[in-house]
Amino acid sequence: MKKIVLFLLAVTLAHTTWAQDNPTPKSPTAKKDKQAARKERINDLIKREEEGEIIFNKQSIFGIKLNTDGYGLSYEIGRFKSARVANIFQLEINEKKHKKEKRTSLLNGFNFNSVIYGKLNNFYQVKLSVGQQRIIGGKGNKNGVGVMAIYTGGLSLGLQKPYYVDVIDQAQQRYRKTYPEIIDSNYLEQGASGFTVGWNKVQPKFGLAAKAALRFDYGRFNETVSAVEVGLNAEYYAQKVAQMAYNPEKNFFFNAYITLLLGRRK
Repeated sequence: MKKIVLFLLAVTLAHTTWAQDNPTPKSPTAKKDKQAARKERINDLIKREEEGEIIFNKQSIFGIKLNTDGYGLSYEIGRFKSARVANIFQLEINEKKHKKEKRTSLLNGFNFNSVIYGKLNNFYQVKLSVGQQRIIGGKGNKNGVGVMAIYTGGLSLGLQKPYYVDVIDQAQQRYRKTYPEIIDSNYLEQGASGFTVGWNKVQPKFGLAAKAALRFDYGRFNETVSAVEVGLNAEYYAQKVAQMAYNPEKNFFFNAYITLLLGRRK
């Protein structure tokens, strides 16, 4: 039995070596048939794309977002249920601004700094949402624009971070203070303390978020996402958010936005 196994192993190795050294030439006819089938498949995909159909399984998209009350970044993963409907999962990170915020430049010696008078807190959002994308207007041709309806809902974690300002008193002693203490104590502002200051005093705010939008996909081919999205956002937090001194705190935020989207479909 051992000799038989060794013999079969030797024959197998010899055959493999011979096959590698002497590859079977491909038939010209088979090669042409393969090229023709590939061309036919590509033509079919192009035709379906021109008719406004998305013929992919998933998409991943990055976004740069400008809100009427701030700005942010987004990342989206989509899974297509059909040629016209996709389930989408989104992550957004935003900073919300109060409508009365006004940045003022300060000249301290030879240094230029800035401060937002009366600002109590920076307010950041991390939103996780699920929803759908529906094609409501397909591309008329490869250079056309696809119109899609977007609607999502989900959870929002707000981060309220104190806004610290570098100040000096009448004795020229330096401190880091917040409004309204700065105003009440007649400190002289030297400039905002910066993004890294105040994270040890962050207060979380938990809420719900929803949005509705129209997405205009102007990419030349459907495998590339090049789009602009315009829509409305709404968020409600269980705890009130304080942004500016001497202004009422609020739970509800509503804004319009525009987002530039870039990504790919597979």
